[in-house]
Amino acid sequence: MSTRLSRHLRRFGAFVLAMAGALTLAQGPAGAQNLFAPAIFVNDQAVTGYEIEQRARMLTLFRAPGDTNRLAREQLIEERIKLEAARSIGLTLPEDAVRAGMEEFAARANMTAEDLIAALEQSGVSEESFRAFVQAGITWREVTRARFAAQVSVSEDEIDRATRALSGRAPVQVLLSEIVLPVTSLEDAEAKQALAGRIAQSKSEAEFARFARQHSAAPSAGNGGRMAWQKLSDLPPALGQVALGLGPGEISEPLPLENGIALIMLRDIAEGEPPAPQYSAIEYAAYYIAGGRSEQALARAAQIRAEGETCDDLYGVAYGQPPEVLERGALPPEEIPADIAAELALLDPGEVSTNLTRANGQTLVFLMLCGRTPKLDEDAPSVENITNFIRNQRIQSLADGYLEQLKAEARIVEP
Repeated sequence: MSTRLSRHLRRFGAFVLAMAGALTLAQGPAGAQNLFAPAIFVNDQAVTGYEIEQRARMLTLFRAPGDTNRLAREQLIEERIKLEAARSIGLTLPEDAVRAGMEEFAARANMTAEDLIAALEQSGVSEESFRAFVQAGITWREVTRARFAAQVSVSEDEIDRATRALSGRAPVQVLLSEIVLPVTSLEDAEAKQALAGRIAQSKSEAEFARFARQHSAAPSAGNGGRMAWQKLSDLPPALGQVALGLGPGEISEPLPLENGIALIMLRDIAEGEPPAPQYSAIEYAAYYIAGGRSEQALARAAQIRAEGETCDDLYGVAYGQPPEVLERGALPPEEIPADIAAELALLDPGEVSTNLTRANGQTLVFLMLCGRTPKLDEDAPSVENITNFIRNQRIQSLADGYLEQLKAEARIVEP
């Protein structure tokens, strides 16, 4: 990973709202004589100059990169299309869902919705403008879930690999290609955003490499943007998650940098041998059979094994006998007797060993492993979060294609 891309992407995904600057932002007069006149028609739905001015002001407060006026127009056009798609399937958000979305958005800046609304209003952005922005985003999310969720599946192997990778329990390595597009001015931002969109649609690694040689400012440009194998854990966390959401040959969405735009392609991913697992407890059951390793005792052990598959089944075997014939518990590995620990290390849950005896060889130990409890890593993401992340990445990819189709079919007129 180039030093520049690595440094900037450490900030990627962070919500930035400079309220000090927001509160002193000059409001200025309206540029148009009538801000409430239609400025754009999208399938006969009007977007007013006031909406564009409000959105541009809000994007400026949120430190959005590039030309905020143009970005505001693009967002509002897309939002009209998204809301029309929602109406076509009868989807309407309840008010409490919109309010919850506003609270969720504000929480990214460690604020309540009420506090964020007050700060925006002091800088000339109305509550209704903020509400419309959030409502459109949540509505589109629900539209795409309804349309694509059933088409997206995440395998257990993918979840397991991502869990170990993000928690640092497996030395996952990725082979990436990068492109960094520098943005030198507001005028340049528009051209670079359009270029990034074209790069994201590259059909092959060779095509991506050509773009890198022609346009990338990263040191890897001369090599077609190709970088060497690197550990996933060495990447900035946000970039690591982006990489895990890609399949080999797939390209990320354009990633905003401080003074530019980046894209990455996942060329390959590999996983080495994981380190030895650590357990907080090992649960096992020992049923004691009189007769040691006699033929009769071993026959009894074989019978028990044939009739029971889990540790719970041994309760039925021991029913009516003295309590001491069955011992069951969960202990930290260091507290388990050495000979029992050695046998358990060879077993999977539900498997049995009859290699041990007690009472000077007069008692056979029917030893069964019940299960192992891994040590928890408090910083590791949950399986649910990882599953949702991978699924949402794939839904987003499908949603982007769907939106492009709707935009191509829409009638967009600027009077």
